[in-house]
Amino acid sequence: MLAARLNLPVLDTGLLYRYAAYCAEQQGADITSETSVLEVLDTCLKDMEWRGCGIFVAGENWSDRLRDEKVGASASMVAAMPQVRTHLLKIQKQLADHGCVMDGRDIGTVVLPDAKAKFFLTASLRERARRRWLQLQALGTEVSLDDILTDIRMRDTQDAERTHSPLKQAEDAVRIDSTTMRIDEVVDRMLAIMERRRLARCSKDTR
Repeated sequence: MLAARLNLPVLDTGLLYRYAAYCAEQQGADITSETSVLEVLDTCLKDMEWRGCGIFVAGENWSDRLRDEKVGASASMVAAMPQVRTHLLKIQKQLADHGCVMDGRDIGTVVLPDAKAKFFLTASLRERARRRWLQLQALGTEVSLDDILTDIRMRDTQDAERTHSPLKQAEDAVRIDSTTMRIDEVVDRMLAIMERRRLARCSKDTR
């Protein structure tokens, strides 16, 4: 919604790591070995086109299959690999040069440390699990809310404690807790901050 209001593409970097993990497993790589993942990474990236609306392979949008919970667990392991992160960092920076709304767990601290607008979006653990459960239900995936909650808690810990590019709030990022907020309220708050900084001029009737 924010990207639409700003007329920019949105790039979800988490999806990029999910794609790397998914392809590595499909090609028989050991997902726990950085060397094994790196051996197939270049081949995977050659087949991929990362657009604002998802990741495409041979013209097909793979985004839904990449949002599977099993893929997410594998992506968390791949995301902790320093050389893999360095490899994918180049792609993220190249695309950001053209202008975008970029979403990920290390954007404000590592990928785009000089970005003029940074937002650290969060919500309570249970609310995040509930939202994820609703997403998966919409995709036809049956999974328990408690299992999702446990998985999110584990991934948060892994990402926050990894040595390379850990999950943390950038010092100059605006923190927004959306636990009790509607989506449009979050977007309006972000846009209001950007407008005060003269980084955007948006009309509410462009939704």
